[in-house]
Amino acid sequence: MSASEPARAARLPTDGEAGRARLAITLGDPRGIGPEIVRKALADPGVRDAVEPRVVGATGCGLPVTDAIGVWHAGDSPAHAGRLAGLAIERAVELARGGAVQGIVTAPIDKAAFHAAGYDHPGHTEMLAALTGAPVAMMLASERLRVVLATTHLPLREVPDAVTAAAIARAADVTRRYLRRWFGVAEPRIALCALNPHAGDGGRFGREDDDVLAPAARAAGIEGPFPADTVFVRAMRGRFDAVIAPYHDVGMTAIKVASFGSAVNVTLGLPFPRTSPDHGTALDIAGQGIADASSMVAAVLLCARIARVEGATQAGAAPRAG
Repeated sequence: MSASEPARAARLPTDGEAGRARLAITLGDPRGIGPEIVRKALADPGVRDAVEPRVVGATGCGLPVTDAIGVWHAGDSPAHAGRLAGLAIERAVELARGGAVQGIVTAPIDKAAFHAAGYDHPGHTEMLAALTGAPVAMMLASERLRVVLATTHLPLREVPDAVTAAAIARAADVTRRYLRRWFGVAEPRIALCALNPHAGDGGRFGREDDDVLAPAARAAGIEGPFPADTVFVRAMRGRFDAVIAPYHDVGMTAIKVASFGSAVNVTLGLPFPRTSPDHGTALDIAGQGIADASSMVAAVLLCARIARVEGATQAGAAPRAG
């Protein structure tokens, strides 16, 4: 690979190699575009060749389901929609932990409906961590950029206290391990995005970058902290294989500007692969048949490839380099 390419990776198995991956695919919030993008993704020729799907969700959503967790009727309450979404996640995790499927792909949920149903998790990532007991990290990945979040769904005023040396060390460790394990990057180059403007400018705009982030980056063997207005551009130009973002919006904004519609949310640290599209429920266009399924297709294909990497690893055979 040239220096301008975003990752130095051993080749992942291609779609169709080592058989079709068995994946649970949840429908998400039945009021949103989840059922539509799942239906469109399952009709994609590449997905059909790569995946043996097990659709988990409510009946009444416009496509056949393999594991029905309830019934949806148009006009049902948001709380009922949230409950169905939560039950689908729980069932998919049961399937993955029991070995019936090799990975999970989740369609978007609506957090307000989720909470109305009694689920207190801020999102998929936190719920999956609770269901499995695994320490996890959220990665957003595309062909152009990979971003890992050191903290996820927090009010901005709570972020400085949450961006600790321990949080950075955990994010660096899981990023390094899974870049090697799932993405085939032999020697990961990881950067840390600064918390403050201009990385604090020597303390003028805050001491966190000098006092917390810089020592933590050195201890973790990663580079930075670098200002947010340059580090993601440097990663996209091939300098880094991934960037650790200190808080949700700085990382999510970077990946969505770089690759909206083609990026994939990957949960690192689970005992099985889990991916999802890089967007939400899009309630405003649901039911119109116009939703773009590109990110869902990418999520399914990436989960299938990671599942084959995991299968090869468990069988004692590493993916071929290329």
